[in-house]
Amino acid sequence: MEQNKEPRFKKIVDAADGLSLGISMVVAVLFGVGIGWLMREWTGIGWLFWLGVFWGIAAAVLNIYKAYKKQKKELDELANDPRYNYKATQNKYDDEDEDENY
Repeated sequence: MEQNKEPRFKKIVDAADGLSLGISMVVAVLFGVGIGWLMREWTGIGWLFWLGVFWGIAAAVLNIYKAYKKQKKELDELANDPRYNYKATQNKYDDEDEDENY
C-alpha cells in the first residue's frame, strides 16, 4: 500500500516547477541583456547589445519549448492510462451491455 503513496512534498515540487518557467524566462532575458550590454561596453559596437537581447529571448523561447515537451510527455503517459482513456472505458461498458442483451 505504501508503494502507491505519493511523496510528501510532490505537490509543492510540481508547483515550484510550474513557477520556474516564468522565472527562467525573465532570467534568460536579463542574462541576454546583460551580456549584450557588456559586449557593447567592451567593444563599443552598439548592435552587440541587440544581439544579446536576441540571445536572451531565444533562450526564453527554448525554455518554453522544453517545458512544453515535458508537459506533453506527461499528458501522453496519462492518455495511455486506462483510467483516463475514454475509448477503453466506453468499449468496456458497450461489451457489458451486449452481454446483457443475450
